[in-house]
Amino acid sequence: TMPKRNGLDVLKDIKSFRPDLPVLVLSMHPEEQYAVRMIRAGAAGYLTKERAAAELIRGVKVVACGKRYITQNVAEYLAEHISPAESRLPHQLLSDREYQVMQLIASGHTPTRISQELCLSIKTVSTYRTRLLEKLGVHSSAEITRYALQNQLVD
Repeated sequence: TMPKRNGLDVLKDIKSFRPDLPVLVLSMHPEEQYAVRMIRAGAAGYLTKERAAAELIRGVKVVACGKRYITQNVAEYLAEHISPAESRLPHQLLSDREYQVMQLIASGHTPTRISQELCLSIKTVSTYRTRLLEKLGVHSSAEITRYALQNQLVD
């Protein structure tokens, strides 16, 4: 979580400039929130800061050797994500940007604030909100928030 950017955006930028550079993501966010998205975006591994003390050195060594480093939890989430779309939860089908907008809505941000934070027009934020309502099968921002909280998608 960084001002005006997030780790996913930064990773995509890094991979566009140096596609072969192995990146081990160290994040404060739980694995279930971002690990699969980071791996899909090109990360060689994902660790949470709470696991870092025990696993960081090993993770760096594995990634530096050209291999992927994932924890058992991430492996289980990856296995879930290769299953057919119809057996996945609605939030697992969201694009990265839709997921970001969902988290910001669920955190109580206004469309204006979301547009400023993500450098999008308010109309684009509104379009993402409409897609979220449809994909999550809900009818209001309050229901988006409830969905995100029930599925532990916000801190």
